[in-house]
Amino acid sequence: MDERIEYKRNDSALATKFKKAGKLIQQYNQVDYDNTGLKISILTELLGSLNEGINIEHNFHCDLGYNIHVGKNFYAGYNFTVLDMAVVRIGDNCLIAPNVGLYTAGHNINPIDRHKSGHASPIYIGNNVWIGGHVAIVGGVTIGDNSIVAAGSVVIKDVPPNTIVGGNPAKIIREI
Repeated sequence: MDERIEYKRNDSALATKFKKAGKLIQQYNQVDYDNTGLKISILTELLGSLNEGINIEHNFHCDLGYNIHVGKNFYAGYNFTVLDMAVVRIGDNCLIAPNVGLYTAGHNINPIDRHKSGHASPIYIGNNVWIGGHVAIVGGVTIGDNSIVAAGSVVIKDVPPNTIVGGNPAKIIREI
């Protein structure tokens, strides 16, 4: 897995990248529901990489966009949020239910410096993964191929392939 990334919140270059992504996200979330071509065009400009069969419902949000890489036949429900200060890789044939958050970014523990800088760790989601509604996945986590994350879970540790996890914090429920 890639190393943790450190960043400064007052970095002007970073602010410019946030602004560019924010404008593209605003456009995306206002596109007519049936205008798939324009949606794909915006996602192509925003995301690091994407493949055929991508569908992200409206009210999508991300930090930078270019750190997000999505495989074939990807679906994300309403209110999908990705804090992509580090890489987020999502495999083929993945389903993400509404109100899911992928959070690579974190803050410093020391309250004096908390507002000045942060850190981020990548998230990797394998192929054929299903993530239920209202799930939170934190940085540094890998979700193995064919796994399911039950609705309402908070994933703070890696999920092995072919397993169902659930709870807060998420624990293995059973193998598939």
